[in-house]
Amino acid sequence: MAMDADLKDRIKQAVADGFDEQIAFTQKLVQNPSLRGHEHSIQDLLFRELQGRGYAMDRFKMDHAAIAAHPGGSKISEDHSDAPIVVGIHRPRSETGRSLILQSHLDVVPEGLHDMWSDPPFSGKIEGDWMYGRGAGDMKAGAAANLFALDALRRIGLQPAATVYVQSVVEEESTGNGALQTFLQGYTADAVFIPEPEEEMLVRANLGVLWFEIQVRGVPVHVREMGEGANAIDAAYRIIGAVREVEEEWNADKAGRPHFENEAHPINLNIGKIEGGDWASSVPSWCNVDCRIGIYPGVTAEKAAAEITERVRVFAEADSFLANNPPKVVFNGFYAEGYVLEEGGEAEAVLGRAHEAAIGAPMKSFMTAGYLDTRVYALYNDIPALCYGPKSRNIHGIDECVSLDSVRKITQTMALFIAEWCGTEALDG
Repeated sequence: MAMDADLKDRIKQAVADGFDEQIAFTQKLVQNPSLRGHEHSIQDLLFRELQGRGYAMDRFKMDHAAIAAHPGGSKISEDHSDAPIVVGIHRPRSETGRSLILQSHLDVVPEGLHDMWSDPPFSGKIEGDWMYGRGAGDMKAGAAANLFALDALRRIGLQPAATVYVQSVVEEESTGNGALQTFLQGYTADAVFIPEPEEEMLVRANLGVLWFEIQVRGVPVHVREMGEGANAIDAAYRIIGAVREVEEEWNADKAGRPHFENEAHPINLNIGKIEGGDWASSVPSWCNVDCRIGIYPGVTAEKAAAEITERVRVFAEADSFLANNPPKVVFNGFYAEGYVLEEGGEAEAVLGRAHEAAIGAPMKSFMTAGYLDTRVYALYNDIPALCYGPKSRNIHGIDECVSLDSVRKITQTMALFIAEWCGTEALDG
């Protein structure tokens, strides 16, 4: 049942009244350089913030064996974070509404060369409408919005009339195993809401992602004896060409896929890192190439991985150097399938009403070609999985920033959504 206009206005005003505090907290998150494996302090910060608001608390590590045994588990390498997952739990006096998971991730991608940034990458600097810093958009603004949307209801003497789990995970940028662990831990609800930076739109479809490393090995010699084609780095470039052919074929396979066939290039292969060799005057005997590629929903990670492995094997057999030095393909991170959010459903309708009340226009949806934790809930928990959040610029790039006006509006959307989806009751205590 839609809420009355007066309550909508009170909720929106409550978000606005707390927005200066929300900006300051978001800044605090951005100023914590929570790179992969270094998220312990920021997770502790979230734990204290949730605990200080009176939520029941849980904190747990990832179970590597359970993740590996699950079809949605991504590959665990030595770089995998051991930071804990944090969950704050709101329990109502009377469970009359629908339960909800509010989730965010606090791991961020590497910041790149600092001298390319206009300001230090973890500055949290505000200039006009924009807050700058690695993770500002992806997704520390959303992490703060989860807390402050609930705070807004409290400010007007209300709380959700259903259980709400506020989940803060890690490994979203490299495996998605943090979100999977919350599911394996037993946390579930009637819907999940993840405020990633999605341009004030709802994600309708999302690609899966594979990470893999191509490992080329050979015999080191002096450059005068290298011979044609005996350079491991040169050989790695030839393999990249073969994997580019896979990318081209997968893009051609977009026909008949409703959320992808009108995209110019839905499947992207990224050569993210190359390292190899030991000395400028020695022919390199090794080269490692780290890659990322997208896969369509409905295509399993296992099937896509097997196709890449087989293509590299066949190419190597026909190459004079590689035939005697077979490369390896090692899957070392994302091993995740994509998903499609079916149109309609009550959760989407509630979000649409909340969006229109806060933004002033009908909600749009779109396909995004990056990984999202919502896949865990869409594929394995089988609950409505809503990914929707603020406008941003340059996520994963230089001078990443998020629009503060947009953050305010999507926080209002979230508070309105929570109030209608969960229902409300008078604040306890």
